[in-house]
Amino acid sequence: MTAARVKFIKHLDKEILHLDFSNSTPGEVLQTIETAKKVISGKPKNSLLTLTDVTNARFNEAVGDGMKQFTAHNKPYVKAAAVVGVTGLKRIIFTAVIAFSKRNLETFDSVDEAKQWLADN
Repeated sequence: MTAARVKFIKHLDKEILHLDFSNSTPGEVLQTIETAKKVISGKPKNSLLTLTDVTNARFNEAVGDGMKQFTAHNKPYVKAAAVVGVTGLKRIIFTAVIAFSKRNLETFDSVDEAKQWLADN
């Protein structure tokens, strides 16, 4: 199941790494992070477009810490990053992740909006 949550998709001839955390439990989020790290670290620096969907994912302190480390880990490899589903408590965690990782992550209301923005980068 975890491998299906980390996959490359095409949008307007651009390859986007889709990180699907939607509807995940904290344990599933942490498993997906580990799978994604392996995929991301195997790519050239500053080459990836990433779309992260956290819609209805359940977060806790361990997930917040994991996301901070994950986002910092990805920084050298990611050219542009879009995030969907940042609402409620996740907004607070998201702000902490950005501060910790010093990354520029764009948030969107829908996957389609995020894909379009990524395709333009």
